[in-house]
Amino acid sequence: MAQEIEFYDVKSRKKVSLSLSEITKTKYERNLKNGDLQIRYAFRGNYDGRNLTKFCTQEAWEQTNVDLS
Repeated sequence: MAQEIEFYDVKSRKKVSLSLSEITKTKYERNLKNGDLQIRYAFRGNYDGRNLTKFCTQEAWEQTNVDLS
């Protein structure tokens, strides 16, 4: 697994690489109108005072060894 994850910083309009020690992982759960539960997996980081989020697959989320937020 890579030692860095690449995020896109919207304000500076460039890609930013953060090391795994600077990243946490989280999952977003919501109920859909039809009653199903949607789960989205993401990595969270902070660059230049701004919060960055990168959505990923469940497999990538589970394989990455970082703390939960």
